[in-house]
Amino acid sequence: MKTRKSAAKRFKVTSSGKVIIKKMGLRHILTKKSSKRKMNLRHAGVLCESEAKRAKTMLPYS
Repeated sequence: MKTRKSAAKRFKVTSSGKVIIKKMGLRHILTKKSSKRKMNLRHAGVLCESEAKRAKTMLPYS
C-alpha cells in the first residue's frame, strides 16, 4: 500500500490519533491582517473528525 505523498507533507498524526495541520493564510497579504490574527495562525490546527478520517485513508502507515 502506498502513502499519498501530498498528504504526507500536509498532515501529521499524533499518538492519540488526531491529525495536525498547518493553518492557511500566513503566506502573503499579511499587512491587512491583525497581529492577533497572525499570531493565532502560527499555531498548528487539528482536523475535525470527518476530515481526519479521510486524511488517514491517504496515510496508511500513520
